[in-house]
Amino acid sequence: MTEKKWITKTWAVVLLALICCLLWGSAFSGVKVGYEKFKIASSDWPSQMVFAGVRFSIAGIMALMIGSVLEKKILLPKKSSIHKIVVISFFQTIAQYFFYYIGLAHTTGVKAAIIVSANVFTAILISALLFKMEKLTALKIVGSIIGFAGIIVINLGGFSGGLQLNFLGDGFIFLCTVASGFSSVFMKKYSVGENPVMLSGWQFFFGGVVMLVFGLAFGGKMIGFTFSSTAILLYLSFVSAAAYSLWATLLKYNPVSKVAVFGFMNPVCGVIISSVVLGEKGAFSLQGLLALVLVCLGIWIVNSEKEKQKN
Repeated sequence: MTEKKWITKTWAVVLLALICCLLWGSAFSGVKVGYEKFKIASSDWPSQMVFAGVRFSIAGIMALMIGSVLEKKILLPKKSSIHKIVVISFFQTIAQYFFYYIGLAHTTGVKAAIIVSANVFTAILISALLFKMEKLTALKIVGSIIGFAGIIVINLGGFSGGLQLNFLGDGFIFLCTVASGFSSVFMKKYSVGENPVMLSGWQFFFGGVVMLVFGLAFGGKMIGFTFSSTAILLYLSFVSAAAYSLWATLLKYNPVSKVAVFGFMNPVCGVIISSVVLGEKGAFSLQGLLALVLVCLGIWIVNSEKEKQKN
């Protein structure tokens, strides 16, 4: 009860969700560096699957090790938990990243960043309309639209090529957001009576192994293991383990909409960190600041409604 009480406080949700977003935001540039270190071409999706599979398998082991130390017992799933792990892993790791990597090879990074941000909408809609976990209100819709507008603003410079859409690229990226939305809802549903870190760790490990086998079956490979390349791989694994375990814990004790709306911060954090690490432009311009304001405003609107309901 003590954990549940403090983790539902707005300050705790904001702090932990922003930590998740900063970690995930650093993964954008981290993956780029990782591809370069391991000599993986942007069109080589089987090797990208192998890379992701190794990363997520290690992430699962990390999450389970950390969780076992904190709980002072080995986090082993009960027989009744296995199907939950498989379902969450299918949506969060296998389907989401399968559609993402193939889709990204057939569309622009700008369009992908914008479409991926729609996972906030899909998570809220799936939670409210399909699973009836919460009400779909005007404030949630308005807040989500304003936050989404921030993602469009920060990517305006990439629209010079037009907005032509294609199913294998943009369609697959959208299916990635649908998978992400279902992942959030199933994690919320299944974490009742379960340790969210246990679910996170085992779903990552299972999904990582499936992606690794799938990538190897289609000729994927990883070469170029050095100290620096191994370090970036371990960092990315830590990002997944830490961020998703925190995210899963937030989902366990809070409404999906209250947590999911922070997903708009992921691409913003990604742009800011990429500007620092990779020297890419856009984060500290007027356009970047406006995007940050819109995203923060959208998050505040969605969460302010919850506060009014409490008072």
